[in-house]
Amino acid sequence: MLMVPFLKQSASLPPLENGDRLTRAEFEQRYQAMPHHKKAELIEGRVFMASPVRARKHGKPHAAIMMWLGTYWQETPGIELLDNTTVRLDADNEPQPDACLRIEEAIGGQSRITEDDYIEGAPELIVEIAASTASYDLHDKKQVYRRNGVQEYLVWRVLDQAFDWFVLQDGIYVSLPIDDDGILRSRVFPGLWLAVNHLLAGNLAQVIAGLKLGLESPGYQAFQQLLGGKLKN
Repeated sequence: MLMVPFLKQSASLPPLENGDRLTRAEFEQRYQAMPHHKKAELIEGRVFMASPVRARKHGKPHAAIMMWLGTYWQETPGIELLDNTTVRLDADNEPQPDACLRIEEAIGGQSRITEDDYIEGAPELIVEIAASTASYDLHDKKQVYRRNGVQEYLVWRVLDQAFDWFVLQDGIYVSLPIDDDGILRSRVFPGLWLAVNHLLAGNLAQVIAGLKLGLESPGYQAFQQLLGGKLKN
């Protein structure tokens, strides 16, 4: 998704419409010619225009995810957390995930920030807030992220009161198992622990407490030192 300031609609370019079939270049060209602020994504060559965002079905869960990821980000050198940022994945796909966690390119990350300030390539971890299993987040988008090498894909299905954490393994997404203590533990970002039942219940203090245990783990300490050493070099 892109957000641009007011521009005069080009006489030669039609506006974006839901369901348009476009290349990424055509999508960006038409978007830049839109006369009003709009949000749109290009998924498998098809335009998806965003609907209004609801408070408790999207805004509040999104805030909880950003608090959790933000706590990890502030403690971890060499990574970057981004909120609703356009990601240029391939010729047919330009989504705007709810949240991205990426390793900086200079120390081995698989995405980069372009000169015009967008993400290019697949961030290591993406989060989407979805309504249910019917959402395109769990269908077309999931396949796009898998094919482009997003290592971990998290989907909070708000209406279902469920949370999916997919890990890329041998080219396919497999569900990350919940450990016996009720914690989901990232395989890409050591120490990124999620007390998922507390998240679904709205117990954010317990979510952060679980994350802080992850930040005290030996695996995280080694990861933090590794990233810090790469930054110094």
